[in-house]
Amino acid sequence: MNLLHANDTAGTYPQSWYAATADTLPPFPTLEGDHSADVCVIGGGFTGLSAALHLAERGFRVTLLEAQRMGWGASGRNGGQVGSGQRRDQMELEKMVGRDDARHLWSLSQDAKALVKSLSETHGIDCAHKPGVAHVDWKAGDVADEHAYAEHLAKNYGYTKIKPLDRAAVCDLLGTDVYHGGTLDMGAAHIHPLNFALGLARAAQKAGVTLYEQSEVTGIQQGDPVTINTAKGKISASHLVIACNAYLGGLHEKTAARVMPINNFIVATEPLGQDGAEALIAQDVAIADSKFVVNYYRRSADHRLLFGGGETYSYRFPKDIRALVRKPMLEIYPQLKDVKLDYAWGGTLGITVNRMPYFGRIAPNILTASGYSGHGVALATLAGRITAAAIAGQAEDFDVMSRVPTIPFPGGRTLRYPSLVLAMSWYALRDRFGL
Repeated sequence: MNLLHANDTAGTYPQSWYAATADTLPPFPTLEGDHSADVCVIGGGFTGLSAALHLAERGFRVTLLEAQRMGWGASGRNGGQVGSGQRRDQMELEKMVGRDDARHLWSLSQDAKALVKSLSETHGIDCAHKPGVAHVDWKAGDVADEHAYAEHLAKNYGYTKIKPLDRAAVCDLLGTDVYHGGTLDMGAAHIHPLNFALGLARAAQKAGVTLYEQSEVTGIQQGDPVTINTAKGKISASHLVIACNAYLGGLHEKTAARVMPINNFIVATEPLGQDGAEALIAQDVAIADSKFVVNYYRRSADHRLLFGGGETYSYRFPKDIRALVRKPMLEIYPQLKDVKLDYAWGGTLGITVNRMPYFGRIAPNILTASGYSGHGVALATLAGRITAAAIAGQAEDFDVMSRVPTIPFPGGRTLRYPSLVLAMSWYALRDRFGL
């Protein structure tokens, strides 16, 4: 089953709060006929749009192909958190890749956050960029490790924007007493992700990128030039960037074996009023908790609670997304039991075995980046920039990312689902029983 068509109406954004409040773009044309470019980019999400923009700014003739609409996939549906660091913490990365590469990865993650902000400011993207992400702990035993990690970052990386929170401080921040402590990272941020993606598309078009929508790629023929085929046309290009993440399908088997699509879901409550929203989250910061199946939430500009929670591992979204997400929401905020959920939507993201993104050079003139594992707002945007730099001959950052070991899922693309479902179900049970 093709995830590009499994859960959504073709050419239409999902009925999300983001889509309802987006600074929309008119549709771009569908590719027809034969064309050429210096670089073809497949995918109109953060990675692809950032790559196209940065390549055009370097003087390349760039064509971008999107199967649906710009920002249609995970880039326009996610929790909007611009997190610090990589998906794995620095102490884990020091063991995984060594201290030097771990420091380089930290530096890149700092660049990623700064890039989201600078692109918003430079191109006038109204994506409601606001500072602050709190990480809060379900289990009392996790708090000491959370605080120790903040100390590790301050001592070894000079990062002092995270402050520890005890249980009382978390209770003051959030209108719930279910958490035991955590940290508040004021160097992280949160945004309206769909508006950010649409703003990147505007900027890319202004920089000279040729953008096509509803132009699903049906095949790639490697060579020099590489040929990219769609139902109604084809592109011949000197270089290709594959930026499809969870929606890759069968376009490249080696990448597909390393990047697993999973589904995550978000609801938006009815407007609660300023006082009602601030009673849930006192400061206008985003929240992520320590459950394996993470709950993440924040206030909206119109005083709703945007709450993400629940995962599924089949191709199809559940019939009742509201019921799926309401359950974890009420575990934290039982006072919302009678509140109407005005919006409920799902999205598909790409994860890897070790939760670090997969960067690969498929051929001398074909590069790919994907598998951000829920940490993609900043990292995917950066991936576009460093992929563009690699095509221009400056590959140091791309090579550091590509050296991070990313193994295939057991069974490859064909047999990966059964093992994933078993593993995820086990961790979900641990969450449920507090283990």
